[in-house]
Amino acid sequence: MSSSATFVSELIRAANEIDRVSAFEVRRLLQSSIATVRDLRDHTGIPVHGTPKDALVRLALVSEECQNTAQDVRADALLEAADLIRTLGILVDSGTYVSVRPVD
Repeated sequence: MSSSATFVSELIRAANEIDRVSAFEVRRLLQSSIATVRDLRDHTGIPVHGTPKDALVRLALVSEECQNTAQDVRADALLEAADLIRTLGILVDSGTYVSVRPVD
């Protein structure tokens, strides 16, 4: 199993057992996820910094407010991170490169 697949499994496991995972651990997992997604985006040509509606912005907000965030919101963020990493991993493995240009 690749390291990305192992990490995705860890994220899903933490989401499924959210009542047994500390806020500190969720924050650590989300911060690692954000770094992984940025790296994978870089490999595929997707801009690393997006708009306010970018999933990474939402993940960062949950990460920063982990102590004051409901368990279901933490679990959703972990699942969203897992999905992003899995999807981007598929793009990287397929050799797909995305070219983004500004709209006039």
